[in-house]
Formats: sequence, C-alpha cells, structure tokens
Amino acid sequence: MNKKFLQAAPNLKVVFYGAGSVKHFVTEAFWNRDIIITSGYTANAIPVSEYTLSQILFCLKRGWYFVNYIKENGRFPFRETVPGAYCSTVGLISLGSIGQRVLSLLKNFDVKVLAYDPFVSEEKAKELGVTLCSLDEIFIRSDVISLHTPWLKETEKMITGRHFNLMKEGSSFINTARGAIVFEAEMIEVLKDRPDIHAVLDVTWPEPPEKNSPLYTLSNVTLTPHIAGAMDDECGRMGEYMFEELTRYIEGKPLKWAITQRQASIMA
Repeated sequence: MNKKFLQAAPNLKVVFYGAGSVKHFVTEAFWNRDIIITSGYTANAIPVSEYTLSQILFCLKRGWYFVNYIKENGRFPFRETVPGAYCSTVGLISLGSIGQRVLSLLKNFDVKVLAYDPFVSEEKAKELGVTLCSLDEIFIRSDVISLHTPWLKETEKMITGRHFNLMKEGSSFINTARGAIVFEAEMIEVLKDRPDIHAVLDVTWPEPPEKNSPLYTLSNVTLTPHIAGAMDDECGRMGEYMFEELTRYIEGKPLKWAITQRQASIMA
C-alpha cells in the first residue's frame, strides 16, 4: 500500500487479508500508520503441509524413481533399496508455520525428524520434539529433505550444489518454499551427475522454468506447477479464517493471526 493509497483511506484501522504473504503490498508507510493487519497465512499452511507430507511418504518409498524408470524402460527395475517410513530420517529446513505443521503430521509416523532453523532455540526444539542440527547435517543424514525457508535477501541461493552433493544415495529433496532459495544452476549440475537422488520441485526460479531448462527432462526431477498452496475450494479456508478474525475484532477480542512488522520481515 503506497502513500497515495493510504492518504485516500485516512480512517483505515485494520486490514483482513484472505490470502497468505503480505510482503508484496505492505510498505514502510503502512507500518508507520500503526494499521493492524491479519492474514490467512496459517490457513494456507494446511494444504502446503498436506502436499509436503504426501511427497515425503512417496519419496521414502522412492516412488518417483520407480514411476520414471518404468515409463522410460517399459519394465520393472531390479531390486532397489528403499528407505520406507520406518526408522528413516526426514530433514526439515526452517520451522515456521508450515515447517512446524509438517513436523506435527510426521509425528504419526515412525520416522526421525531433524531440523535446521537458526531462529529456533534448543528449548523450543525440545518443546516441538525435534532434533536441531546444521544445514550440512540435514543433507548428510536425511532420507528426505523438505525446504520451508522464507524467501529473503539473506536466503537467496542458500541451498547450493555442495548441499546436493552431500545427499545420501537414494535420497530426495522437496521444495515447496521458493525457487530462489536454491542455487538452481548448481543443483541441476549435481542432479545430472547423480541420478540416484531425486528432486520434487513445486517451485522454481524463474517460475515456470525457462523453455529449455533441463528440469523438464531430467528423469530425477519431478515438477508440479506451484500447487502446494491453497487452490480453488481450499482458498475458502483462508476467507473463513478472516471472517473469524473480523468477528473477534468487532467483539473487541485479541486477533489470532495479526502480523507484526518484525514477523513480516522474516515471513515468506
């Protein structure tokens, strides 16, 4: 919201945003007005975490490897090692609203969960029931790695080719965050050299990938067109969350999903 818009709304006190991120329209001038803003970002976290869980479980069975092998070769492969969802390790990169929700869903399965998040204390990790480790360890130790980091200037190209080279044989990487967090050119080179690992990418940079990008043809890459977040009827949940917030506001109750300027600075 630029200054001109704000000047046209001198009595604006609160904004109910029935979607996710507020970064693309909330400005310094907005914060200077002390306007309250609340968003349906937590409602959007639900379908993202559901998509992520489906891919984690499928990747633990190396499902995409088998799908692509059978299509390309017209036959079943010889016996392959499969981690499965018993005593395997899942690594989560960032424990924001989506990462924490994925963590909660994974508690229904017999997997060990590691997490990398420099903003989470050991005390908080203990409360969440997760083991903190370094970013390198996530890639070294995990059978499946799921990225949930917000796209900030500091996180651009945070995941490099070196990290993909650290991955266990037969492991998988899932990105439902933002494509720019991954150094894509380096990732592609490693994926070319290591057909044993797999990448499930719901987001890329640019999005969609450029016309001749190897991401379209590499057999160890699965692309989906940014479908993890709320779509179609799922968007109704975000509207419902904001209707509930409006009711709380009218009744003078504390808002549940209000976003502060500091929160906005580190959110997706």
